[in-house]
Amino acid sequence: MKTEKAWSNMALFPAFLKLAGRPCLVVGAGRVAEGKIEGLLLAGAEVRVVAPKVTARIRALARQKKILWASRQFQPADLDGAFLVVAATSSTALHATIFAEAKRREILCNVVDDPGHCDFYYGAVIRRGALQIAISTEGHSPALAQRLKKEIARQFGPEYEKWLTQIGKRRKQLFAQKKLSPEHRKALLHRLASESSFREFQLRKKGGLPRGHKSR
Repeated sequence: MKTEKAWSNMALFPAFLKLAGRPCLVVGAGRVAEGKIEGLLLAGAEVRVVAPKVTARIRALARQKKILWASRQFQPADLDGAFLVVAATSSTALHATIFAEAKRREILCNVVDDPGHCDFYYGAVIRRGALQIAISTEGHSPALAQRLKKEIARQFGPEYEKWLTQIGKRRKQLFAQKKLSPEHRKALLHRLASESSFREFQLRKKGGLPRGHKSR
């Protein structure tokens, strides 16, 4: 059995979770919780919120039936059936209780701004449609993560969303061509994702390449 200190010295496992249809609990409903709730909804999670008071935005989400809101204090039974829980209140004592109860039930828990009470962290994320780039410093420097996010966001602009959509369509077409050998298909897929392919995409958008032009 590893101790808490041993666990803290181990590297994080990077993963993108599929939360569509999964029940997720958020305890707290202030400005910080808003962002956590929006992120869970974007991933298709079924979100329940427990908090005596909520922001206008969260109240509107509840009114629109996008989330379920229980207007009261947290109770351990709120964790029943939850896949993960996010604690975003102003009470450190409550956060410790939620984390301990979640750990007992083997439910993933994130306590905002408290790395010691987190099973997972929220990375700084750049989204370009289906493209997501997440940055983590394992809680050592969220400020550095935010700086890198800005730098990477400049490098991978909004145009990557449409380009990736185009790559996805072409990929499906290639897999539908049964006569293609796996080696040839792999070479074409790598060509589609190359820097030169991206430059050609940009030129087409600007009218610099004829519509029928095919890259080699």
